[in-house]
Amino acid sequence: MRRRKFDGIVSAIGAGLTVFLLVAAGLLNWGYSFANQNVSDQLTAQKIMFPAADSESLKALPEDDRSAIEPFAGLPLTTGEQARAYAMHYIGSHVKNIAGGKTYSEVSGAALAKNAEAKANLDNAALAEEAATLMGQRQTLFMGETLKGLLLNAFAFWQVGQIAMYASIASLIGGILMLILTVMGYTHLRSTSSETTI
Repeated sequence: MRRRKFDGIVSAIGAGLTVFLLVAAGLLNWGYSFANQNVSDQLTAQKIMFPAADSESLKALPEDDRSAIEPFAGLPLTTGEQARAYAMHYIGSHVKNIAGGKTYSEVSGAALAKNAEAKANLDNAALAEEAATLMGQRQTLFMGETLKGLLLNAFAFWQVGQIAMYASIASLIGGILMLILTVMGYTHLRSTSSETTI
């Protein structure tokens, strides 16, 4: 095979890869921008604020949860990273204390059964009070776990955007390197004799 033909094929492949990597970089950057902006807009609209650094609600948290929340103390919740911290370490900490660490699904069945039992025994005040307590825990757990889940979904979407950002940078660097190699390949092609073989 003639060297010029080989150089032409390799350089054409390099040009194709350059275009592919640069287009991928642009699309990945668009994905990152979309995810980041969408999460920020949605979280900002909720107007959630982290507790202030000197607040009793922050001081009452266990050490692990407090240290995760303190960097954001007093700030509005606007990023995926903040959403994860708030969900796991603020809401999560409070939800654990509602029914002795039981989840909504664990409390819900017991609450509904106790409520039905209380309705069947209307003259039993202690049973009615126990049913009301369980139903209140059920509702609070439902709201807390739902908000926690929504914030963690925002975090996941934001994290996908962060991955797209790093992939965009890698694609851009790869595209620039391929562009340089392609230019070098075409330069070598022009300087190679048409009689040279490999």
